[in-house]
This record gives sequence, structure tokens and C-alpha cells, in this order.
Amino acid sequence: MKVVLFCGGLGMRLRDYSTQIPKPLVEIGTRPVLWHLMKYYAHYGHKDFVLCLGHGANAIKDYFRNYDECVSNDFVLSEGCNVEVLHRDITDWRITFAETGRFNCIGERLRLVRKYLDDEDVFLANYADGLTNLDLDEYLRFFKERGKIASFVSVPAPHTFHIVQADADYHVQKLEAVGRSVVRINGGFFAFRREIWDYMRPGEELVLEPFDRLITKKELLAYPYNGFWRNVDTFKDKQELDEMLAKEHAPWQVWKAS
Repeated sequence: MKVVLFCGGLGMRLRDYSTQIPKPLVEIGTRPVLWHLMKYYAHYGHKDFVLCLGHGANAIKDYFRNYDECVSNDFVLSEGCNVEVLHRDITDWRITFAETGRFNCIGERLRLVRKYLDDEDVFLANYADGLTNLDLDEYLRFFKERGKIASFVSVPAPHTFHIVQADADYHVQKLEAVGRSVVRINGGFFAFRREIWDYMRPGEELVLEPFDRLITKKELLAYPYNGFWRNVDTFKDKQELDEMLAKEHAPWQVWKAS
């Protein structure tokens, strides 16, 4: 099953960091968040990736072109320039690098890679900035059993803000942490059937007009997940994930847990 990863956004809330490199290459530990996410999908057997490139496209291409000589692999350098790679950990991955424009929205990026997905009855997609320990096999069983066109994982809102409820006279009746409320958000882990193309139009944002059409037809599912999920949206998010990895408590590394 192919996995589409949206790698072309500017990452404005990580602006100080992602103006130098594209957001998917922001490192968690010594490896980019993109690598962690691809490793997650590969663990479940999905190793055919389509990267929708835009901002920082060349940096992403260079990372994988030079992968054998980067920190991800052990290698021997001899006679000044001869490289002998001792271990490769992505040899069974297939990666399509697709230029989808610097300023296009997610929906348009997806439309532009349709030619790489026309042979897929079901495919996966992701914003490429979130990590989870979601049981992907269970999620896909949920999706396939219900026969709907599209699905995403819904997670509790991660913010530390408080929701305020007040009466007509402005007396506060309740303060509730967003993360403990019934508010849930789109976690960015998508599953689609080929019929999704019938709901998309040029230039539309994926979760707006196409999803509205799916909602009208009751063809969009939200799979609730309350386990570990974290997106890399701010520098603080990156720091927290770095700390988890340093303490060897990185729930998203399901390939190690098994």
C-alpha cells in the first residue's frame, strides 16, 4: 500500500528552524521527523512512498541521495574517497520524489500525484509532521470493514490552554484543559479509497471542500485514538520529543518495541 507524505509546506510556526531546512527534515535526535514517520509505516509493511515536495525539495532529495554516507549508516572511508557501507536500513524502501509546487495546498499536492496512485485501491497519506504509536493494522481494519471512502485519526487536542464557559453575566462557570475536553482534532493519518478523486477539484484544500462533500455523503470516518500522538509544530514540540528519545522513552518507535 503506497504512502503519500506531504513534505512541501513552509512550517511557519517552526520558522526560525525550518527556513534553513524543510520541516520534514527537522531532526528528532539525529534523524529527521520524516525518517521516523517512514520507519513507522515501513514497520507495518508499507514501504512504497510518494513524497509531495515543495519548500526545501532539494534538501529532501539530497538527504536520501546521500543517505548511505549520513549518520543513519555505518561506513568505512578508505583511500580518501572510497566508501564501504557496512549497514543499510532502508534498502527495501521505494521513494518517489514528486515536485508539487512551493505554494500549493495539500489538496492540490494530492491531485498532482494521482498518476502515481491510479493502481491503488486504497492508499495512505500523512502531513509528515506527526508521530504516533497507533496500531496501523487495526486502524486499516477499521477503515476497510466499514467500506467508506476516507478516514483520518482523531486525537485529543494537545494544547495546554483552557476552555472557558461563562454565563450571560460573564461569571465563569467552568475552566477545562483542552486536552481533557471532548474537543478532538485531525491527527493527520489518512486512509483513502480510489473514489476520493471523484470528490476533489483543482486548487481545493483537502479537508475543506472535498471533505465537506464526503461528510454530506457520510463517506468520511474519524478513528478515535487516545494513545501517544505528537506533532512537531513548534520548537518546543521538537525539544520535548528530543528529550523523550534521549531518555529512551519514544513510544512512536514501534519498530523497537517489537
